[in-house]
Amino acid sequence: MKKVFLSLVLIAAILVGCKNAGTSDNLDWETNLETALQKAQKENKTVLVNFTGSDWCIWCQRLSNEVFSQSEFENFAKENLVLVKIDFPKNIELPMETKMYNNQLAQRFGVQGFPTIFLLRADGTPILQTGYQPGGPANYINHLKSYM
Repeated sequence: MKKVFLSLVLIAAILVGCKNAGTSDNLDWETNLETALQKAQKENKTVLVNFTGSDWCIWCQRLSNEVFSQSEFENFAKENLVLVKIDFPKNIELPMETKMYNNQLAQRFGVQGFPTIFLLRADGTPILQTGYQPGGPANYINHLKSYM
């Protein structure tokens, strides 16, 4: 009986490990566009701005789970991008200052739905407006690269 129990525990541990293989939460998301643009200029990188409803938008969550949380995207982002997350949660209370800043940016960029993703040159010039793309991190990376 003890061997059966230990075997089940081992199998469960392996399955949990396989489920999370290739995923990562090691991305550094800025919340201030101006700070991100300064960083992009210093590092000669492109800025990716993610307008999201992180706790309610199904397509935002899919993009996060299928692309942004994958190690393949993480590696690409660390080499090529400065990431900015402008969040519009429904169940998380943001400070009023953050809400106002996020709303101003959404108006400035004409955001009408979520997720809306912008690629910007380091000087702030938009070069791509996109959203969720099926196909996982490799497809999303190729989509972004075609505009960089």
